[in-house]
Amino acid sequence: MNPFAKYSAIFLACAGLLSCEQPSAKEKLQAAVTAQIDSVGGEVAVAFLNLSDATDSLLINADSSFHAASTMKVPVMIELFRQQREGKLDLHDSILLVNEFKSIVDGSPYSMDLADDSDDVVYGKIGTKVTLHDLLVPMITVSSNLATNVLIELVGAKNVTATMRQLGAANIQVLRGVEDQKAYDLGLSNTTTARDLQRIMQAIAENRAGTPDDCAAMVDILKGQQFNEIIPYYLPEAVRVAHKTGSITALHHDAGIVYLPDGRSYVLVLLSKNLKDFDAGTGQLAKISKMFYDYMMGEAGAD
Repeated sequence: MNPFAKYSAIFLACAGLLSCEQPSAKEKLQAAVTAQIDSVGGEVAVAFLNLSDATDSLLINADSSFHAASTMKVPVMIELFRQQREGKLDLHDSILLVNEFKSIVDGSPYSMDLADDSDDVVYGKIGTKVTLHDLLVPMITVSSNLATNVLIELVGAKNVTATMRQLGAANIQVLRGVEDQKAYDLGLSNTTTARDLQRIMQAIAENRAGTPDDCAAMVDILKGQQFNEIIPYYLPEAVRVAHKTGSITALHHDAGIVYLPDGRSYVLVLLSKNLKDFDAGTGQLAKISKMFYDYMMGEAGAD
């Protein structure tokens, strides 16, 4: 055998082996995200889905249970549109705004406190008539707890959860409104997983959470989100994000649909709990979001 041919064959075999051992873009992404998660003082779950390619996804701790915090307001929004389609309500209907709610434990009354909420505008309307739409928007964009409690009592928490099951979210539980202290003390809280929130946001993006017009309206409301410390934080201004955040002590979430300028989009859910440093953890989550954006743009550049 020609010795040069022999060595050429060995070289090609070795080169092929080395090539096979090179990590893919997805593997590099997962390694980078995992390393970033390890630097967060707390527990993190991730769910990513490229809406242009259903096989392009990444799930990390996606079925771990988290307190839903204000991410549960997205299912409430979906249920409002569903009941409007069924003729049970009209988002343009007006109701008298009151600040009194019933605990799911024993029906005892409780009220919301502006000091614990994020929207003083809605509180200024107590005692007057407001449209359901005028409560829906601040429930999402500024996470108004008062608006949320009014709306969830109207549509029913059990109905919200049932609709989420129809959308393929198998574990999310919407049990109650916000600040029901008696329920909280008994461990009766709204919970979710990253996988379920990904499925819910995907359903909105793919017009399965309602009619195309309904889903377009939901996306527009979600794009008005005023809390942008996680998913959009490091992204270019040309990138639009339709998302909902949630935070309580030592916990910070963000779930959204990211719309790239080239027309592609992806769903990203980042959940966290037991954060040792809330601000530092939030910053780390924002960096994870940037990693997914860079991955998507790298994929575009490789085409």
